[in-house]
Amino acid sequence: MSDKSVSDNDFDDDPLANEFRGPMPVLAVVGRPNVGKSTLVNRILGRREAVVEDRPGVTRDRVAYDATWNGRAFTVVDTGGWEPDAKGMAARIAQQAEVAIDAADVVLLVVDARVGPTETEEAVVKVLRRSKKPVILAANMVDDMRFEADANDLWGLGLGEPHPVSALHGRGSGDLLDAIVNALPDPPEVSFDYPDDGPRRVALLGKPNVGKSSLLNRLAGTDRVVVDSVAGTTVDPVDEDIELGGVTWTFVDTAGIRKRAKEASGHEFFATLRTQSALDKAEVAVVLIEVNEPIAEQDIRIMQMVVDSGRALIIGYNKWDLLDEDRRYYLDREIERDLVQFQWVPRVNNSAKTGRHMERLVPALETALNSWDTRVPTGRLNAFLGEVVASHPHPVRGGKQPRILFATQASTRPPRFVVFASGFLEAGYRRFLERRLREEFGFEGSPIEVSVRVREKRHGKPAGD
Repeated sequence: MSDKSVSDNDFDDDPLANEFRGPMPVLAVVGRPNVGKSTLVNRILGRREAVVEDRPGVTRDRVAYDATWNGRAFTVVDTGGWEPDAKGMAARIAQQAEVAIDAADVVLLVVDARVGPTETEEAVVKVLRRSKKPVILAANMVDDMRFEADANDLWGLGLGEPHPVSALHGRGSGDLLDAIVNALPDPPEVSFDYPDDGPRRVALLGKPNVGKSSLLNRLAGTDRVVVDSVAGTTVDPVDEDIELGGVTWTFVDTAGIRKRAKEASGHEFFATLRTQSALDKAEVAVVLIEVNEPIAEQDIRIMQMVVDSGRALIIGYNKWDLLDEDRRYYLDREIERDLVQFQWVPRVNNSAKTGRHMERLVPALETALNSWDTRVPTGRLNAFLGEVVASHPHPVRGGKQPRILFATQASTRPPRFVVFASGFLEAGYRRFLERRLREEFGFEGSPIEVSVRVREKRHGKPAGD
């Protein structure tokens, strides 16, 4: 990926600084069976990834791919053949295509130019018009000039200019990609500012069936969202403004995340995509963990997703009413062993079913958000670092010992620190600095980021020039 979006502080030359990007725009590729969708997807990707066969449904287990054109990165979603009157598996594939349309930023409708518009295409066009999404019309199978006139027949679909293309041979693919990229929404400007005049936004995250919807209903005092013992009841994020402690909060119930987005398929993929989008719009996340089940790798992965997104974090140990003494012993051991990297995260032991300790949630949210907003004065920060470095200097490596020259806090939400040094600081020493920053300044419930900028000596110039 060649483009990077960074803050005004310009960390381009810092290989340790995180890249901050919003979610990539999504292009959904739809059309009836056997019009060359997967072949065109492979052409867009510039590599063979989508499965190409003469039967519908073969792509449903692998739907999403990362693509780049002229420096613009986007996600391509390949769908199965869309038939309006399909039954059984074909109906589920058609439903998946409709979900793809709903989740996409831009839709690419692929039509066989040699066959021309059919009743299926006309039905697809009705769905597309209802979605009000930008649509690019690809007239496929235009392998040479003889079929150019066939592409013009597709003007009758009312979707604008048909783009003649040969997915098999690559003819016209560059122009089609230009049209796709031009239709994609502009990448969001990277900003660490959140509106101060509205409710603070809280995302409820976790695996399926850990009680996110039950917690939202308990906080709202009403059955705001559907609760069912079947995992996966929630698909779309659900917003609810709730007054707690005299303050209005916006809680967002999200779909349970079962696996990584790249490993998910069908509805799971789009649910994960929407959950990530909801997290990007939130300021703090409450990750629910079911206490009567062992802490799973997926629980840790979800918490890491919050940290990677730069949001404040609280862990809610839910279903506390089901916890017995034996399980509590093992839970404490699991927390010590598996969540050692999240020791800074506040814990709330609650039960959405019984309402246990619901009153502890707001103080935990306020603590995390205050940490997220904390700014350390530069003078105090450098005085503290001077004491730390004096007592624990960086190890000598290769006969050299890098010195910390000074540091500054570049931004808040989350707190980001830039350390200027005379040489590269090892990862272990950076973790040591982060740990000492937490010990000194708190940051309970907020991730913090420490980047290093190496300030090289400039020969022939005065120091500091």
